[in-house]
Amino acid sequence: MNRRKFLSYVGCGCCGVILNSCSSTPITERKQLRIYPESALNSQAAAIYEKIKSKEKMSDDTGSLSLIKEIGKKIENSINEYFLKIDTTNPAANFDWEYILIENKKVRNAWCMPGGKIAVYTGMLEVTKNNDGLAAVMGHEIAHAVAKHSVERQSTVLAMNAGSKILDMLTGGKVSQVRNTVSRTTGQDILKIGLLNPFSRKQESEADYLGMIFASLSGYDIRETVKIWERMSELNKGKTPPEFMSTHPSAENRIKKINDWTNEIIYKYPPITS
Repeated sequence: MNRRKFLSYVGCGCCGVILNSCSSTPITERKQLRIYPESALNSQAAAIYEKIKSKEKMSDDTGSLSLIKEIGKKIENSINEYFLKIDTTNPAANFDWEYILIENKKVRNAWCMPGGKIAVYTGMLEVTKNNDGLAAVMGHEIAHAVAKHSVERQSTVLAMNAGSKILDMLTGGKVSQVRNTVSRTTGQDILKIGLLNPFSRKQESEADYLGMIFASLSGYDIRETVKIWERMSELNKGKTPPEFMSTHPSAENRIKKINDWTNEIIYKYPPITS
């Protein structure tokens, strides 16, 4: 088979997969590629979550855990009510929500796995300071799961690896040679810096935006959101890489966007009242 025919067949096949697997993120309607099965990812995440629960020390701060669950429940309900209101399928309808508080004051972090498995570290509570701050952080993490960012990322990696292999076949391995040369010279993966990092930063900004919407719909004051990232920026000063090397936007860009979005979100997405 000559190269032109091979490209034609591959191109048609890839287009078929992509066209059949294109979706959109809720609210922002950004086009996504989803070829990795969500059910498989949710199952994997649930198994990992159980391992984390068995290995990490769970906090005995029952008051903070109750608050986390209360905020989470409000966000769950507001997400459900919002999509019901606009007559659209709730992207979190199949989630098996669960919340844990991990005892580790050195870790200022929280996360939400695919399928609604959420963890907050006690170190993050020193940054959030209040209910609105905690809702801002939880809204952001929940937004990643609601927007299916993990499914999209896995799908993108699969597509990128497949594309890289096809190009290697067509160029006699030139893509891998260049990638390996740059990696040895700089210690950096050009595909990670050039494709995956910008992609991750786009997801982070989208999670900021959607998280603010979910917090606002749940009745929390999203003007606290910018204060969270200002505090995080102060605590991380001098310890973050340049933006192009990072999976997250720079603090300056993040804070600017949050300030730009705040009034619009407060106006367009007021608290849902049942």
